[in-house]
Amino acid sequence: MHVAGIDVADKALAVVIRTGEQNTKVEDFANTTSGHQALLARLTKAGVERVCLEATGAYHLDLALALNAGGLALMVVNPKAAKRFAEALMTRTKSDAIDAAVLAEFALRMPFEPWQRPAREALELRAYARRLSALTEARTQAKNQLHALQQSTTTPALILEEVQLAIAETDARITRLRTAALALIETEATLKDTFALLTSVKGIGAASAVQILGELRVLPPDLRAKQWVAMAGLDPRHATSGTSVNKKPRLSKAGNRYLRGSLYMPALSASRHDEHVKGYYRHL
Repeated sequence: MHVAGIDVADKALAVVIRTGEQNTKVEDFANTTSGHQALLARLTKAGVERVCLEATGAYHLDLALALNAGGLALMVVNPKAAKRFAEALMTRTKSDAIDAAVLAEFALRMPFEPWQRPAREALELRAYARRLSALTEARTQAKNQLHALQQSTTTPALILEEVQLAIAETDARITRLRTAALALIETEATLKDTFALLTSVKGIGAASAVQILGELRVLPPDLRAKQWVAMAGLDPRHATSGTSVNKKPRLSKAGNRYLRGSLYMPALSASRHDEHVKGYYRHL
């Protein structure tokens, strides 16, 4: 049986193909749409029957969707299971290539549990949420541009009118997409219940809840709190070498920028209006 193990990182994929008792030399692909298609072509050409990769939150999902759509049998394993398997193999060193080889071995030896593609509603909601994020960013840029133009006495009235019209059109598009997203949430019980829980939290309104739910609902439900935090890039990064050792820890910002962005305004609102969050914020 031909199997492949894929170590997934933010920007790169390390791939090892196992044929019989032999592993291929590690191959690297970009963790992008074009990189996924190139990897799919490589795996198909090699006759790979099963693929194993580790659940890494936002990093692995689009790859899993691409491989699944390409017809490959796919297994996504819990990081703890992969770690324990590596320990059982007495793997003492760690690198992307070694991790990929361990995952290929996992696919060969362990019972195969096919990856379950997220529900259509969850994927559609993520698409709505990301488009809303892009439109919101565009509206903010247009408003900033309008403010700058209004400060100049040489800006023609027609230019101001044109920018104002663009803002109004973007507002209408945001309203239309958000309405569609809310209607979609109403059609699925789990989405509806989770949305109600999110909006019950002080600082999280309907707009933020759509963005947050769109990113979280497509991910494995068994992730631990630390994994959720790291997935959003909100985990602290400590400087451990050189002259930086005395600097304060900073957010890694290495995770899902959509989720991180969707949490900003709710966190800001809660830090001002929720006494518990306000106290914690002051403590920081």
